[in-house]
Amino acid sequence: MDNSIKTQQNVVTMSDYQPHSGYAPLSLVEAYWDALRAGREMPKRAEIDPRGIESALEYAFILERVAPGVARMRIAGSHLHDIMGMEARGMPLTAFFEQDARTRVAGLLEEVFQTPGTAEIMMHSTGSLGQPALDARMILLPLKSDLGDVSRILGCLVSVGELGAAPRRFDIRDTQLRRLGSAPEPSVAPPAPKAAQVFEEPKTPFTPAPTPPMPAVQDTTKPDAKKRPPYLRLVKTDEER
Repeated sequence: MDNSIKTQQNVVTMSDYQPHSGYAPLSLVEAYWDALRAGREMPKRAEIDPRGIESALEYAFILERVAPGVARMRIAGSHLHDIMGMEARGMPLTAFFEQDARTRVAGLLEEVFQTPGTAEIMMHSTGSLGQPALDARMILLPLKSDLGDVSRILGCLVSVGELGAAPRRFDIRDTQLRRLGSAPEPSVAPPAPKAAQVFEEPKTPFTPAPTPPMPAVQDTTKPDAKKRPPYLRLVKTDEER
């Protein structure tokens, strides 16, 4: 059989079956963060050791919350520098996104800090002259500061494909937010009044009727008592004589 004769039906592109194989660093960073939790809600910033994510360092970054909806890069891997075409450290996270997507990113950051929760962002950069179309993904994993507040994020940004001319900025295709820990207990509201209580007329306090006075017992020792017939009379007969 001549191997040089191949039809298009015989050629299978494996990337079609593994579209996310290039995003392995995301899973590595998230697994490291999850292992540091050790049953807690989240780890502390001081517990992050670069050696734990050595093979994903170029894609990793640390964010610090500086204002509501604003978080700046404290540490940024080389892949993020390549995307921006300059030093990424000190930049706000929104600098990696198109103008229309920045408000949504700011809201998502607050969700991660305040909920708290983890977030995954599916991103896309439209192609143009010198810039081929580019897909990317980002994860945001909250961290506690040394003071105990949730003001740090361990993140990872991976783009798949040729970067082309920098800087590259992205639109948001989809986001996934996952709440950490157990759901808060529902607040106990006062019981609603029953239907009978709603429609029941106000009750008037019961006042017992006054007790009628007892009839006076005549005193036969008084002179005027002889004018009235006594209640009992002694009747004598001849048999008693």
